[in-house]
Amino acid sequence: MEVMELSDSTQLHHQAIVIDMHADTILRVLDEGADLAQGAPGWHLDLNLMRAGGVDAQFFSIWADPYEYWGLDAADRAFALIGALDQQLAKHPDQMERALTSADIRRISQMGKVAALMGVEGGHAINDDLDVLREFHRRGVRYLTLTHSRTTNWAGSSGDEIGQETGLSEFGREVVREMNRLGMLVDISHVSDKTFWEVLTVAEKPVIASHSGARALSKHHRNMTDEMIRAVAASGGVVCVVFYPIFLDETYAAQAREVFAEIAPQFEEIDASMDRVAAGYAKDRLSIAALQRYVPPMSFLRLADHIEYIARLVGAEHVGLGSDYDGINCVPEGLETGAMMPNLTAELARRGFTAQELRQILGENILRVMDAQ
Repeated sequence: MEVMELSDSTQLHHQAIVIDMHADTILRVLDEGADLAQGAPGWHLDLNLMRAGGVDAQFFSIWADPYEYWGLDAADRAFALIGALDQQLAKHPDQMERALTSADIRRISQMGKVAALMGVEGGHAINDDLDVLREFHRRGVRYLTLTHSRTTNWAGSSGDEIGQETGLSEFGREVVREMNRLGMLVDISHVSDKTFWEVLTVAEKPVIASHSGARALSKHHRNMTDEMIRAVAASGGVVCVVFYPIFLDETYAAQAREVFAEIAPQFEEIDASMDRVAAGYAKDRLSIAALQRYVPPMSFLRLADHIEYIARLVGAEHVGLGSDYDGINCVPEGLETGAMMPNLTAELARRGFTAQELRQILGENILRVMDAQ
């Protein structure tokens, strides 16, 4: 197969619809009082970086930390984040616009603006109430990640021990059915394997993984087995590959665990001296500095490995991108910010992906799945 020239891949990247299914940047807007048009030091994304990287549509994560916010507090936190994005949309109508459908994304992209969308990360934010789920949808949320790292009353998480034996309750099944009715994407990133398989027996529309990798390449519980990837593909869905080195590379993950063990006492000191929001960001800064100092960076080529693996397993029509930018404490070398997204397209082109396959991976697959809801 003929290898695409670098200049050709860059041109294709900027002509294609590029969709990132997951970034936590809006949390930083709310908590740090910064602006999407300007960003701040250390941010992975802002409007300038998105434009430079050809990012046409960004799903902003509406995330309430389940170890800090639960029940009504989690719902309130989620609505505060939605409000923060609403304010940015009102402030920068010349640069960004809310999108609710695939047609919106195409239209907004053609206008040279960023299409802003939302996904609620963690079903605990609905406070066990379908009316809250419906209100999220009314406010513009277009996917719900069924759990985060803590098992809810109705779905098991991959992030805690109880979740390994916990699937969907009857209420959890109602949540999935209502999401299908509303046209909200069901996101299975973060759920336990048991929950995953039970979701697939209930969902009648394509499901997504908004930010996960291939477990065959890295045995992290947040990644998906070949059987799970095949099941998502069989539903017509898409696995969006996360950029987080700790999920993508076992060697990096092992070294990171050693670093985290070393700085654990400093984490305790931070927790004892600051409020929970300030402590969270302080610990993030400490983690970032420690990883940069002590752990050799992971090349973005490893991310390309996961994309290629999934594409070869089930077809390029079932792969997408879910960076987790501004929600991770380390990034791949060569993809330090959203401005560097064309590097990934160039690498995939070098590996023999066709122009059509690249367009699918970059965004067309998500547009198709949105249309199927």
